[in-house]
Amino acid sequence: MNTISIIGSGGMAAAIAGRTAKAGYTVEVISRDPAKAQTLADQLAAGAMIGKYGAVPAGNIVILAVPYASAARVVADYGKALDGKIIIDISNPISSDVTGLVTPGGSSGAQEIAKCAPASAHVVKAFNTLFGHVLARTVALDAFIAADDPQVKARVSTFLERLGLRPFDVGGLQMAQTLEALGLMLIGVAKNGAGSWNIAFNVDLG
Repeated sequence: MNTISIIGSGGMAAAIAGRTAKAGYTVEVISRDPAKAQTLADQLAAGAMIGKYGAVPAGNIVILAVPYASAARVVADYGKALDGKIIIDISNPISSDVTGLVTPGGSSGAQEIAKCAPASAHVVKAFNTLFGHVLARTVALDAFIAADDPQVKARVSTFLERLGLRPFDVGGLQMAQTLEALGLMLIGVAKNGAGSWNIAFNVDLG
């Protein structure tokens, strides 16, 4: 787990990559636009790598940091290159008017992405309840995980802890539906009740 692969080069990709590099991992940045991948890699600690889009990622954990609208297509582009990989889906399948989710009833973005992944891959939902600019700060935050394989969740939890996050297992991958609704709720709170985007959900164990 010394190398973490990140597919994407936007704000969330940069925030996750920054924390990952600071935690001592080697980061492999992958994008359909090599110039964007190089720009992000240059911002990270020495040793960041550029991966070739569609080739087998160097890391066993692959963070799918792309918008939901293109996530399934990206996974399909990789095909068997993702055999045996842990794929962390960070997307929120939210409508353009930010009033609801666009996934089929009874399903989630993560479950739809899993349908496109190799059978040997493990899809995990995580990071979708964190804003990129908040995640980019070196502060402790809570991160929620949904996945079917307990061993995979344990590995992802260890990764999140090394990033300075506090992981919470919420159940199997079907719980990604709830996490995506929570992501939508976070946007609603930011736009309305809180009046600020500098927020994150926190579990109070007191």
